[in-house]
Amino acid sequence: MPDSRPWTAPLAPVPVNATVSIPGSKSETNRALILAALADGPSVITGGLDARDTRLMRDGLRALGVVITEHDDRWEVTPPAEFRPAGEIDCGLAGTVMRFLPPVAALAAGATTFDGDEGARVRPMAGLLDALTAAGAPVERGAESLPFTITGRPDLPGGEVVIDSSATSQYVSGLLLAGARFAGGLDLRHQGPSVPSRPNIDMTVQMLRDRGVVIEEPEPDHWIVHPGTIAAGDFVVEPDLANAAPFLAAAAVTGGRISVPRWPRESNQPGAAITDVLALFGADVSLDGDVLTVQGTDKLEAVDLDLHDASELTMVAAVLAALADHTSHIHGVAHIRGHETDRLAALETDLTAVGAEVRQTDDGLVIHPKLLRSNTWLTYADHRMVTAGALLGLVIDDIQLDDVECVSKTMPGFVDLWTGMLADSVAAEEEAGRA
Repeated sequence: MPDSRPWTAPLAPVPVNATVSIPGSKSETNRALILAALADGPSVITGGLDARDTRLMRDGLRALGVVITEHDDRWEVTPPAEFRPAGEIDCGLAGTVMRFLPPVAALAAGATTFDGDEGARVRPMAGLLDALTAAGAPVERGAESLPFTITGRPDLPGGEVVIDSSATSQYVSGLLLAGARFAGGLDLRHQGPSVPSRPNIDMTVQMLRDRGVVIEEPEPDHWIVHPGTIAAGDFVVEPDLANAAPFLAAAAVTGGRISVPRWPRESNQPGAAITDVLALFGADVSLDGDVLTVQGTDKLEAVDLDLHDASELTMVAAVLAALADHTSHIHGVAHIRGHETDRLAALETDLTAVGAEVRQTDDGLVIHPKLLRSNTWLTYADHRMVTAGALLGLVIDDIQLDDVECVSKTMPGFVDLWTGMLADSVAAEEEAGRA
């Protein structure tokens, strides 16, 4: 895990006014890597995110026998004739690594152990491990999370599997990604409370279909993956729309203007919902070609948000709510208690410390905006708590983050992009003054 480093979030000296280019989507990058590793020949990934989570994914795939050659943002991925057991794979804090790689390791002839950071050892894994056992890969575990050991086989039977994926949609995605390589394919059913972050499953299904995999969805919560090959090919990764969220929200909180190029007109990324979220808070949102622009207005309006399908936006939405004109409600996000940290508890603690009145509910938060003040912002080794603290720091002086380095999990260049946005905004203000 990166060494921790305190950081004082910079105050915005002027309303933001900049164009910010966002690196590639972590979700698409790690799915593309898995599919390339399982494909019937070499593939090329362009624009993939280079961050801790995606480096851990590449390292894990290499340990399983995949050859990955990197030329800047162009990665050539060559799958092995047969996967080999990896010994031990480090998952860090990456949910996609701990849930997407085990089904691949289940195709290797031997044992692979998975472990990760201390915080990862409380993240839920039971549904996936039960599913792999049912598919024919014995799992040795002491608890319901990391560490665990999978003993795989190249002819993994697969077949009918029933899981409870209400803790995370990543169980479903991880199994679907590898299902075509199981000898009997995969007949997967979810039984339990609703699955969160449905757009991520839609993303997985579409990426598989784009590579020739036959997937049927005969009814809700039921996926049938036919056995067969996964076609090799080229893949260009979209910008990470969830990582764009704090930059776009900066326009809303400062009454400024931010543009993000290469914004897709349609996307299965849950982060795409940030446009609707910001519009509900009162910002003006427009898409001109592939450039998304957010213009802040004179106030932030209170909201009632269901973020069940876009829970990664909860942290940005909570900060906006703390700056809004009246009480806001966020719900549908009980499952984020099991992410990098208990995100609802973390937001309650941090926002209360800066003066807001925050109460947890069964599945979300009630946020009463108050006069806010400076304080330490605890990040809990959670990259999205870093970006939330930076957003608040634009308008509240002396917000001190206890650790900014954990943002490298998904966006190692965040601090440079953030301070660059502010520098560009000052330059634009000075140029306008000279005009």
